Amino acid sequence: MSLILDSLAGLGRGLIGACRLTGAVALFALAGLSHLVRPPFYGRMFLRAFVDMAYFSLPVVALTAVFTGMVLALQSYTGFARFSAEGAVANVVVLSVVRELGPVLAGLMVAGRVGAAMAAELGTMRVTDQIDALSTLSTNPMKYLVAPRLLAGILSLPLLVVVADILGVLGGYLIATLKLGFNSAAYLQRTMDFVQTMDVVSGLVKAAVFGFVIALLGCYQGYHSRGGAQGVGAATTGAVVAASILILAFDYVLTVLFFAR
Repeated sequence: MSLILDSLAGLGRGLIGACRLTGAVALFALAGLSHLVRPPFYGRMFLRAFVDMAYFSLPVVALTAVFTGMVLALQSYTGFARFSAEGAVANVVVLSVVRELGPVLAGLMVAGRVGAAMAAELGTMRVTDQIDALSTLSTNPMKYLVAPRLLAGILSLPLLVVVADILGVLGGYLIATLKLGFNSAAYLQRTMDFVQTMDVVSGLVKAAVFGFVIALLGCYQGYHSRGGAQGVGAATTGAVVAASILILAFDYVLTVLFFAR
């Protein structure tokens, strides 16, 4: 009996802790967003975060998108060949890349690269009392450190996803025309005819949400890190893991909102 009660107590503590953490992150997000609409705005910090997320993340996102499009075209052709439906390869590639794989893979790549960097940077500032020093100098840490990063995440990831969509479709096109023997003009025509505006818009909306989630969790984990170097490492790991899980969760929720009937 005591074992059952202990198990239920542990479950209850876990649920209460999860609710407390969710509320803390939500309040942190509201505080960060509120500082975006109140002056002053630190443009230099925003530009730095935007360049780091958009420009320096471009190579890894581009390579991931190209090879994903190539593999997707090859696997689709292998599967559809069993049913003599090889002509649907172009449709599957463009729809999969634009709706799902482009935003999700770009988000995961950026979460691993930028989310970890944000958590490490702010965590180091926290454990070395630099954030407290900003408050002493009458500079709001949320406005100076968090708000510009949130805005950079919202704006930069859709741009990366546009590049990922183009390169993913290009990768599929290269495999289809050079390896699988598809007619180039016919493949491009099927791609243009099949993709719709809502497919692209849904992917860009997902990208904006993913970018916000990545920046939010990176800043939150770093801002609240404790315990020296070990705490900074835990904050970095927590930011990447939490952002990756939430990207997949929000991907499902947004897909239901856009395409469920």
